Amino acid sequence: MKIVADDKIPFLKGVLEPYAEVVYLPGNKISRKDILDADSLLIRTRTKCTESLLKDTGVRFIGTATIGFDHIDTQFCEKNKIMWTNAPGCNSVSVQQYMAAAMLKLASEFRFNLAGKKLGIIGVGNVGSRVEKLAKLLGINVLLNDPPRARKEGDKNFVSLGEILYNSDIVTLHVPLNIVGEDSTYHLFDDKTFKKMKKGTWFINTSRGEVVMTQCLKKALDSGKFGGAILDVWEHEPDIDIDLMAKTFLSTPHIAGYSTDGKAKGTSIIVNALCHQFNLPLKEWFPQNIPEPEIPEIHIDGKGKTDEAVILEAVLHTYNIDEDNISLRFSPSDFEKQRGDYRVRREFAAFNVSLTHGSNQARKVLEGLGFRII
Repeated sequence: MKIVADDKIPFLKGVLEPYAEVVYLPGNKISRKDILDADSLLIRTRTKCTESLLKDTGVRFIGTATIGFDHIDTQFCEKNKIMWTNAPGCNSVSVQQYMAAAMLKLASEFRFNLAGKKLGIIGVGNVGSRVEKLAKLLGINVLLNDPPRARKEGDKNFVSLGEILYNSDIVTLHVPLNIVGEDSTYHLFDDKTFKKMKKGTWFINTSRGEVVMTQCLKKALDSGKFGGAILDVWEHEPDIDIDLMAKTFLSTPHIAGYSTDGKAKGTSIIVNALCHQFNLPLKEWFPQNIPEPEIPEIHIDGKGKTDEAVILEAVLHTYNIDEDNISLRFSPSDFEKQRGDYRVRREFAAFNVSLTHGSNQARKVLEGLGFRII
């Protein structure tokens, strides 16, 4: 069999070669001609699997090593018996790590405590649930909005979008991009939505750029009503709005979910789905060569420090969000390169923390995040 794969899917090279011919290409350059005689397509978000790409090709299986699948025309696939799969939840811990770094840095820089603040989480799936857990560990009150879950589970644990906008100190988006339908999220945040947000609110988007109307967000930031914005995703990526970037507190190149662990999980999900589909003798595969962190042990002296300061120190050791913020600001035209050549970034569970003079509460939070306390 023949497989065409995005050349930036990590840990993939050499895995399927014993069973198939594997052709690696840049994701945004994969064309119909490349896949005419291919059985399978392994991709990320940059390959748009539309009818014009797939029609009259040999493709019978598509695996995207991402949680989102709005780049796949699923209706066309289902109509034409093309099996497809995404990697739900693969990067949820990575986005939790990004959110921890972003919110703790925000609180430190602007000298406020996160504990007692209200965080409005819009979209409470695999990722949003991880962010909810993070918030509760940090003593943040949560307001949850997820219409599909509310319909299924009842309204008890959920609030309306309006209530989140009116009452939250920080609003964060973790929704899929749905262009149409009852749960459409395309341009969910426009002038009308931003006007409902209370003065001083911080706005964070790590979901999809198209959920937010760029011009409306710029207008809202210019009005001075907002605390500010933290953006990881952008309309028209990789051609991002430089003016919008200049107005944000933190800007990153769509890498919130780019931990090395998250990538390994995403690749393993699609490799195992492909092997199951074509009955290949490679079962329950997972990468064995995940690089260790450069400095896996974190030593923190908590004397004179608040719990949040201790947790910030541990989190920033695992992921210094400023590196990505500075890289993007210095070279926004390298958006894709920064994603493609992204450094090793291990999640909390890959680190040991030695904490002296720290409170039991700080230890409890660090353990709750997945750190090993020694």
